[in-house]
Amino acid sequence: MVPIRRTAILAVLLVAAGSLAFATGAAVLDGEADTLADDRVAIQPADGPNGKYAYLNEDDEITVDVSPTNPNLSADFEGINVGSTGRIDDVFTITYTADETADVWIEHAGENLTFTTDDGPIENESNGVTLGPDQSVSVGLRFDTRGAEAGTYLSGDEFAIHANVTDSASAENAALTAEDGDDAGPTMFVESPVPSARELEASDVDPDDTLQFETDGMSIDRENLTLDRIDLHGVTTRTVRMNASGTPEPLPEAGPLETPQDPVPLGYLALAYDFDPAEVEEMAIRFSIDREYLGDTDPENVVVFRRSDDGDWEPRETAVVDEEVVEMRGLSADRVHFVARTTEFSTFAVATHTDRIAVRNASLADAALEAGDETTVTATVENGGGAAGERTLALTADGETLATETVSLAPGESTTVSFPVGFEDDGAYDLAVDGASAGPLLVGDGTDSSDDGDRAGIGGGDGSDADGSDAGPGASVDDSATTSGDGSASPEADGPTEEPGGFGLPELAGVTGVLAVLLGWLAVIRRMPHS
Repeated sequence: MVPIRRTAILAVLLVAAGSLAFATGAAVLDGEADTLADDRVAIQPADGPNGKYAYLNEDDEITVDVSPTNPNLSADFEGINVGSTGRIDDVFTITYTADETADVWIEHAGENLTFTTDDGPIENESNGVTLGPDQSVSVGLRFDTRGAEAGTYLSGDEFAIHANVTDSASAENAALTAEDGDDAGPTMFVESPVPSARELEASDVDPDDTLQFETDGMSIDRENLTLDRIDLHGVTTRTVRMNASGTPEPLPEAGPLETPQDPVPLGYLALAYDFDPAEVEEMAIRFSIDREYLGDTDPENVVVFRRSDDGDWEPRETAVVDEEVVEMRGLSADRVHFVARTTEFSTFAVATHTDRIAVRNASLADAALEAGDETTVTATVENGGGAAGERTLALTADGETLATETVSLAPGESTTVSFPVGFEDDGAYDLAVDGASAGPLLVGDGTDSSDDGDRAGIGGGDGSDADGSDAGPGASVDDSATTSGDGSASPEADGPTEEPGGFGLPELAGVTGVLAVLLGWLAVIRRMPHS
């Protein structure tokens, strides 16, 4: 029974803006129930909030109507959005009113709608429910409106309820079977040896049963990513044994997730089993991710990959569980809940698609032009990722940004971006778009006009002195002045003059003469008489 807002829930779970009315077509007697099997089986709307989606029409036929035509619904009810999945429990009941037993089941041709009980589907005789005297089973609906169109029927316009009433001997056998526990459904066990592993086992499984193993938040990457439940649909083996284990790191036997779109792996799930996968029609992997951990990532970009026998990673159908369904089931609102479906077993990876927008090549329309003219830089941009994205591209010249352009691309989409470019000064410019080189652009003569004064005369000398003579060994060179090629003093000659720091031959001769005079005077003084 659903203890929350009924209108909101149903607006999510039922088909959009269309009639969804079903009638049994069974023989009907007067009264408050639709009956069959000589009035021994009665069908009635269930007690509780979801019972309003079933009612007896003017002919006392049970009708399931989830549309604006239902007289029990409010005038503003329109139905649910297409592209969603969910279920409504306890819509109507089937009751056996006689003294023996009855096997009851439902037949319905549609693929988008399944009639269910608490134990799984009740469709087809193999999934029938055995009722004892005055026993009832509550029937609900499971919807999958993905691919449906608004304003249309979900699937078909009729369903049939069947009842096989047993004779006395069969009733006795059925009672014994029930006492033995054979009709109580499969026996299921879930063991938790460690937080990141579960051991799953089911026995006494009936053909085409659905098994739901509650794994209670098994850790794949701590609490960031957890496995919450594994559903096995259409099981045809009597016994199921399976071990599940999770890890944020690649598994040695499978290796890391590698696909052309290069998604970001969040964690890995390994399943070991002892049955033939062909004995299970479908497996649903239910998992959840912490909202804060997911951050700005669009939940729609979360996908589960399966590693094939060939070693390739193949995406599986992955869907976000609608928030209204999360509320109905009492799941944590702090987490984003997902379900992935597969018909094959193996190792699985949970990952997020991201955009991979990059410049594949860039080119120049002209390799050279005159100052003041323009040319065009063209770049091919591609999104090689699995998610749509947006990126701002920069045109640069020698590393400096000249212009920007923003592109938005879907997965696998590419586009061409063009930038007009021109320069007022001569020079050689290296152009690039987002780091991808478009090549050099030669403007004018290719020399930077702002550096002409610095470049003049560079490397013009031939190693000779200013007056044309060679400054060989023993030559005296005055470093205080520089002359130009015509012999005139250069501007540096106007600066302070440094005194020479060495002796030439004339200077040495003068000093020698002074010393000779002094020595002569000393000799005279020594010969003078002393008193």
